[in-house]
Amino acid sequence: MKFTDKDIQQIESKGLNLDLVKKQIEIFETGIPFTNISEAATIKSGIMALNDTLIKKYVAVFNAEKDNKSLLKFVPASGAASRMFKFLFQFVNQYNSNEQSINSYINRNNLRELSLFMVGMEKFPFYNKVLELLKSKGINYKTLSTQEKVWHFAKAMLDENQLNFGNQPKGLLPFHQYKKDHISTAFEEHLYEAALYASSNGLAKLHFTISEVHEKKFTEEFKNIKHYIEQITGVTFDISFSYQQQSTDTIAVTLQNKPFRESDGSILFRPSGHGALLKNLNALDADIVFVKNIDNVVVYKYKDEVATHKKVLAGILLELQTKTFEYLHHLDSEEISEENIAAIENFLTHKLSVKISDEYKKYADRYKIEYLQDKLNRPIRICGMVKNEGEPGGGPFWVKDHKSNQSLQIVESAQINLKDSKQEDILKNATHFNPVDLVCGIKNYKGEKFDLENYVDHNAAFITQKTKNGKELKALELPGLWNGSMAHWTTIFVEVPIITFNPVKTVNDLLKAPHQIKE
Repeated sequence: MKFTDKDIQQIESKGLNLDLVKKQIEIFETGIPFTNISEAATIKSGIMALNDTLIKKYVAVFNAEKDNKSLLKFVPASGAASRMFKFLFQFVNQYNSNEQSINSYINRNNLRELSLFMVGMEKFPFYNKVLELLKSKGINYKTLSTQEKVWHFAKAMLDENQLNFGNQPKGLLPFHQYKKDHISTAFEEHLYEAALYASSNGLAKLHFTISEVHEKKFTEEFKNIKHYIEQITGVTFDISFSYQQQSTDTIAVTLQNKPFRESDGSILFRPSGHGALLKNLNALDADIVFVKNIDNVVVYKYKDEVATHKKVLAGILLELQTKTFEYLHHLDSEEISEENIAAIENFLTHKLSVKISDEYKKYADRYKIEYLQDKLNRPIRICGMVKNEGEPGGGPFWVKDHKSNQSLQIVESAQINLKDSKQEDILKNATHFNPVDLVCGIKNYKGEKFDLENYVDHNAAFITQKTKNGKELKALELPGLWNGSMAHWTTIFVEVPIITFNPVKTVNDLLKAPHQIKE
């Protein structure tokens, strides 16, 4: 593959190098192997179940230690909210009230989402804001027919010269209406949550990964709500931002695996998915990091239950970390008893869900110690898992590598070979899914930060097909942040209640109970 001097200049200007780009093209040529799932992780195998006694225990462990630890909440919040309004964009651009009724349009296009939107319009937190905007434009909303009301309402939400919701960051959209004069954003809700479980010594630190073009909007929003929230919570907030780095972009190729070129001849590079945010996470310094997506928030009445389970996950982390560090110090000592080695083996198997290699039994003591050190001295993640209540998708599985070693992993359905009936059956029988509810320990037993780049499974990347200017292309996504990017971490799965998972993937999700205030 030959690149021109101009190509090389473009590659280097992005913080990439030619060797890396050539390796990416090789991945397109050779393909990415499917992940080999050996069984679904379940309560009986790989997922820890909670009860009231354990909940109280782990909350107490966390509360006793939190003021001795540096805590941080990490929130991936990049990108615009356009996907939330996909069906509304379609409606606004296609619907003609002179040609058909709105019910006819809904039935013809199988748009149940639009029916839900129509029924729930008055319950959206931005309802009054939209009506005020329409009034300012001389539109008498009350006199409109039902179909005109829906069309004008949606148009006002999406039009670039009106509210322009589709081009706003999801974190700054109106999510919850508490009073007539107070509408909160997802960004604001994360601050309230952080005060409940991610604060120590009266300070809550939050880090948001955002698009650079939106930073001013986020900083302005924080200025507007800072005093109000700090007064209510009694907590001071330290907010920081970072962007998805250009050096994590990946080359796009044609279906023949040649570099995809723009009309001006330049090479097309694309953002490589949330796996790129590993660099952002790796740059942070904290003892405990809570990870949660920007759109997974609830109204205030549900926050205590959400916070309790976050504390539980953090308490489990602290307990396991304390024992892990103790054993690593034992392994560093010149003499370690067989009883100690047996205790460590038992801890790995029964507490850390590590399946020890069959070869291990044949090792001399010196190599056993090295093996145990390697298994223990890793970043730790405690992952909340929610019971499947609908179609199963990606989630917690036991995965077998090319050496037949098994480990717990979060696997997306796109990583699984659905043409293999055995793999498909395992996926279908999965009992839990991944809500992105992580508590992470990113320092080792000596208090040093791990280099998280050393624990990635680079074979867990994704190749997807896209289009650009009507032309088909192949894109490469890095191993997902909580998928392959954390493949070699110590992984613990814990069942958490469904109330902890309330993402807003479409605007209609704002009509669900955890996003509604009932007076």
